[in-house]
Amino acid sequence: MRTLKTAILKIIKRNSSRKYLADFAQQAAHSIPAGARVLDAGAGECPYRSFFDHVTYEATDLCLVPKAYAQLTFICDLAKIPARPDSYDLVLCSQTLEHVPDPKLLLAELHRVLKPGGKLWLSVPLFYEEHEIPYDYYRYTRYGISHLLEQEGFRIESITWLEGYFGTLAYQLKVGATALPLKPRDYGGKLGGVGMACIALFIKPILAVLSVLFTSLDIKHKYTGGGMCKNYAIVAHKQM
Repeated sequence: MRTLKTAILKIIKRNSSRKYLADFAQQAAHSIPAGARVLDAGAGECPYRSFFDHVTYEATDLCLVPKAYAQLTFICDLAKIPARPDSYDLVLCSQTLEHVPDPKLLLAELHRVLKPGGKLWLSVPLFYEEHEIPYDYYRYTRYGISHLLEQEGFRIESITWLEGYFGTLAYQLKVGATALPLKPRDYGGKLGGVGMACIALFIKPILAVLSVLFTSLDIKHKYTGGGMCKNYAIVAHKQM
C-alpha cells in the first residue's frame, strides 16, 4: 500500500496553479518600469525575485512556519511593515492573505505603503486544503475579497480566475487519489467494506492519471466557462 501511495504522489506532483502564479507575478513585473520600487509581502522563499531584476525589490514575511525562507528585507508582522507611507510603486501579495488573522489590517497596511496610483497584485485561495497549519484562517469569494479591498480604499481593476476549472478538477482528483482509504474497516467492514476497499484500490491509480491529464490540459487551455476556480487573481490600485 505504501508503494502505491508513493507512486501516486510522484505521478501527481505537477500543479498548474504554480505555473499560473508565476505567470501572474511575471505580468506584475512587466507592468512597471525600471527603477520602480516593489514590495513582495509574504514572500517566503522569494520564488519570483528574478522577475524583478529591473526594479528595487524588497521582501517581507512573518516567518512563523518552520520552512525555508529567502533572505528578506523585513521579518515582521505584515500589518506593521517598517516602511514609510507612499513607498512602493507595486506590492505583490501572493497566497498570503489567508494566513493572517485580520486581513483588513494587512490590506490597510499595504494601502498605506503604496504610492498614490500604485498597484496591488493579489492572489487568494477559494478552494484549497488547510496548509501551513495553524496559520490558515480564510478562503475568499470574489465578492468577499472585493468588499475587503474597497473598504480599505482600493479601486479594483480586475478579478479573474487564476487557473481554469480543469486545474480545480485536477486538484480534486489528486485529493481522491491520495486520501481515498484502502482498509475495509473504513467502509464499515464486513463484505461490503472489503468490496469498497477493492474498488478504491482500483480507482486510486485512475484518479491519479486523470489528475495529471487535467493538470496538463489546464496549462494548455484555461477553461473558465463553468465549474469553479481554486484561486482568484486581483489587480487593484490606490487612488490618487
